Amino acid sequence: MRISMDTAFAAGLFAMAVEPEVDFERKQSGAADIQKRDKETGERMWVVRCVDGDEDAQKRGQAELKVIIVAPAQPVLPDALAGTPFRPVEFEDLTVFPYVDGSRCKGGNHPQCRGRVAYSYRATGMRSPGRAAHAAPSKAA
Repeated sequence: MRISMDTAFAAGLFAMAVEPEVDFERKQSGAADIQKRDKETGERMWVVRCVDGDEDAQKRGQAELKVIIVAPAQPVLPDALAGTPFRPVEFEDLTVFPYVDGSRCKGGNHPQCRGRVAYSYRATGMRSPGRAAHAAPSKAA
């Protein structure tokens, strides 16, 4: 489902790093190139690690998240704010996929299960906030 940055991250989002997404099946098979590929396009998949500026997310321990970008080359992080390590970011064509995270549940259905709704994010590119999508390159050459 497509979602606006303002709806998903009203308090802002800050990018920390971009790295290739690892395909664990390729890694286990000993392949030289272990980067995951998009099933539909065959393009490389990149993980952008981010921090949500929302204090409530920080209190719940859910401030760190990842956004997947499908692109032939590694996307370039936006510039940091002057004098800080913080890189405000907006994602182009952001989509969210909610799912049930039952990894905290042990032993089946019981009152102590701490399952939760979690979210997976994908985008087509990224840029500095306030810049037009066509004005900011989101992929390295």
